[in-house]
Amino acid sequence: MAQTAKTKFILIGVIVAAVIIGLVVWNQQQKSGSDELVIGISPSFAKPLQVAVNEAKQQGLNVKLVEFSDWNTPNITLNHGDIDANFFQHQPFLSNALKETGFKLKSFAAGAATHVGLYSKKYKSFDQLPQNATVAIPNDPVNQGRALLLLQQAKLITLKNPENHLSNVSDIASNPKNLQFVEVEGPQTARAIDDVDLAFGYPHYLRLAKTADPESALLFDENTNNRYAILFVVREDYQDKDDKLKKFVSIYQNSAQVKQALNEDFGAKLWFPGWK
Repeated sequence: MAQTAKTKFILIGVIVAAVIIGLVVWNQQQKSGSDELVIGISPSFAKPLQVAVNEAKQQGLNVKLVEFSDWNTPNITLNHGDIDANFFQHQPFLSNALKETGFKLKSFAAGAATHVGLYSKKYKSFDQLPQNATVAIPNDPVNQGRALLLLQQAKLITLKNPENHLSNVSDIASNPKNLQFVEVEGPQTARAIDDVDLAFGYPHYLRLAKTADPESALLFDENTNNRYAILFVVREDYQDKDDKLKKFVSIYQNSAQVKQALNEDFGAKLWFPGWK
């Protein structure tokens, strides 16, 4: 009996020790996690941001990038509180997302703005496009409007309201070539270029997908304002502890290495600072 009691005490001691060790490890992980800035991103923005992450680490700031392949999950994840910020959307997209979801998110700072283009692997000019040519455009309301404005700039269509950046296909007033629109998720326009006659495209997505030379657009947009600058977005109740996000944004916006990465990834003539 004495031996049994002794064995029980030993087992209890082992269990208690294991619990204590577990709590210590968990507490250390919690502390470590609280010191890490977690940002959800689109893969197409990864390279310049990773340069900023590396530079931040040299300054004692730990940043983790989490990649999302679509344009819905980053806001869902941020609203749920699983990440500190995200970086994939511009203000028109954010405004529309908040209207549709009721999420409590806000812009924290602006990143790079990029031009967009119309690309074709079959034709070298818009005049060569046949009747009923297929055109790939984004299916979300905001970027579809941007695509239609560019098609209007190319004189392929006209819109009922030529200035409306939220137009959709039902707002087309004239379509002389009877273009047939193929609506896909924004990131997929880079891959759709192989299956259509003409595609609206983002240079950085084309470079990532390696489906076309980002510099080869038949036409680039004329936009030079910061409406479509990609934003660092946070929850409305976000508290920037120790100015971690503020410091990271400053590195992104001011680093010569980040600028070089943007030049290499987007093309020196295809992006401009959205924070100026």
